[in-house]
Amino acid sequence: MKLACVVGTRPQLIKAAAAWHALRRDHAPRLIDTGQHYDEEIAGRFFRELHLPPPDRQLGVGSGSHARQLAAMIDGLEPVLLDEQPDAVVVFGDTNSTLAGALVAAELDLPLAHVEAGLRSFDRRMPEEINRVVADHLAQLLLAPNEQAAANLRAEGVGAGNAASGPAAEGWRRARVGVVGDLMQDLCAATLPHVRDHSAIGEGAPEDVRDLGLASGEYLFATVHRAENRAPDAIHEWLALLGALDRSVVLALHPGTRRAMDECDCVIPPNVHAVPPQGYATTLALQLHAAAVVTDSGGVQRESAWLGTPALVLRGSTEWTATLEEHGGRSALVGRDATLAVAALERLAPRAATPGSAIRRAAEAVVSPAGADDRVSASIAAWLGA
Repeated sequence: MKLACVVGTRPQLIKAAAAWHALRRDHAPRLIDTGQHYDEEIAGRFFRELHLPPPDRQLGVGSGSHARQLAAMIDGLEPVLLDEQPDAVVVFGDTNSTLAGALVAAELDLPLAHVEAGLRSFDRRMPEEINRVVADHLAQLLLAPNEQAAANLRAEGVGAGNAASGPAAEGWRRARVGVVGDLMQDLCAATLPHVRDHSAIGEGAPEDVRDLGLASGEYLFATVHRAENRAPDAIHEWLALLGALDRSVVLALHPGTRRAMDECDCVIPPNVHAVPPQGYATTLALQLHAAAVVTDSGGVQRESAWLGTPALVLRGSTEWTATLEEHGGRSALVGRDATLAVAALERLAPRAATPGSAIRRAAEAVVSPAGADDRVSASIAAWLGA
């Protein structure tokens, strides 16, 4: 089957890379990159490192407001999908690229599969929440990463319970829900053995990381990229939070976040060391060897959970609730509240214990493959063959 796989951001490249071998084995996938993460530091490095082929179609949309970016993606995707005439469109996750792919597939009456369906933060103020809800209600194949996500879909009436009656309910048009596991977990499991050694953040790391002279458990790793954290007031708040943590922080700066920081005339605290976005393996290594992670990224939040690294989440809600302390995990929602963050860090990663904890974690962490790649590919084959 010919599949149009729509990607555009770092997490989508990771998921596509994890699934690519199985998709190529069973189907004829075509990679369509919207260019949502258009910066060479992010997209170019990830394509090379993850061994993804160059995109078959590159829209080059770039940055912009939510509405402008979405409009440009829709405008670019429609002629591409008309020309490609795929048997199905596959979207990954909760980004503008996913929403654009879902809307254009629906308009052109093309079968739509949503990988990572059913996640909910239950916060409609988040653009990502709107994106995934709309994509879920337009898709006919909904591949959930876990049982909770599938339960969310059933609660919304998505799946067998809302199948149309009559001929339109036949074949691919009937909405189907399946639990396939997490593609990002598969890639994390495959990469972990290569980043256990301290050299992954030392002599074997890119120069901008190597020059920091990092020691296991004696730094925090931070990423901040969401739109709500790029407003001037928000930037000042989370920078103050990082400063209040009073530990060395490695901040991997998304280009959009860096531009927003340049425009608001902010001051980076002296304990914060900004570096460019890193490749997948180095990002995973920085999480594995850190005392804790500070992030607003859902992808980094769950990577740190698989690795066993504590995480402070710079959001008021999350779709990855299983990672939270109250559910037995090691992450805490702190928003941009420095007092909450300081308390959570001392609770989850007390300063005196973190060097030893990080060294043991790097040696002993176990991440089991989810097997999502084969399940995703087989689910698509069964769906389209029905």
